[in-house]
Amino acid sequence: MMLLVVAALPAAEATTGRAKAVKITVLSTMLADGSELGEWGFAALVEVDGKRLLFDTGAKTDVVQRNLGTLRLDLADVTDVVLSHWHWDHIGGFMPLRREYAAKRPAALGRTHVGAGFFDSRTGVPPGVELNQMIRIKPEYEATGGVFVVHAKPAQLAPGVWLTGPVPRKHPERNWSGRTQLKTASGLVEDTVPDDLALVIDTEEGLVIVTGCGHAGVVNIVEQARAVVRPARVHALIGGIHLFNASETSLAWTTAQLRGFGVDHVIGAHCTGIETVYRFRADLALPRTQCVVGAVGATFTLGRGIEPLAIAK
Repeated sequence: MMLLVVAALPAAEATTGRAKAVKITVLSTMLADGSELGEWGFAALVEVDGKRLLFDTGAKTDVVQRNLGTLRLDLADVTDVVLSHWHWDHIGGFMPLRREYAAKRPAALGRTHVGAGFFDSRTGVPPGVELNQMIRIKPEYEATGGVFVVHAKPAQLAPGVWLTGPVPRKHPERNWSGRTQLKTASGLVEDTVPDDLALVIDTEEGLVIVTGCGHAGVVNIVEQARAVVRPARVHALIGGIHLFNASETSLAWTTAQLRGFGVDHVIGAHCTGIETVYRFRADLALPRTQCVVGAVGATFTLGRGIEPLAIAK
């Protein structure tokens, strides 16, 4: 199957208009409530004006599918997947979900959006073992009729729905572990996860931003979203923001920058860190109902806000 490389839509071709109905449901994260399963991973179902897409697929092969069953959701009508970056904890459910739903409807999860560099070879320290499982998974997915769309630049997926593309690192936010090396023509270099991208939804209330791990840095991501879509306030920030092990200096700088963007709601899931969420709540002056630790089944709905479930209230 052909690998497509897509750049940003020219301004004349981009569809204007803002999303009217938005709902985001967390399908994979560490905290679980009731019968759902928690894991070190992230996935979310994103619904915008009748269009549904899957953002990341969790870590283990069956957790997202089992949580979908518990939450009485399915992905049969979802054609598009966004994989925020190549890490194992965001792609584990990818092929099992594709096989499950393609058996019912061939188009289900049949188009997958990734950032440039997503399929590059990675190794650990010391080198020797290929760490990027997506190199192996790519031909398996394409054999099912699936197509990868590789984005080197920002792109619009639907009216009011954008991908940031790989995010410029204007600020030195080191939101990655540093344990992985990227294979290049000139040798091994530190893997800064250059393929990391985020989803941005434009609404009348402001921008809704969904991140997988935010390895590009949450401030860099927000600035990219505002540059690509419009310089609006951040109405909601949802997903993983890799700050669980951030220093006091880094946290203070990050929240100071975020205050300038007018953040209204935060669901800090996955690698954000529980203490980080509390810090966001304090430093961004957000009430408890508008800044929560992400749990499986938690939702953000435009016009209604966050339903965090009992465990995270």
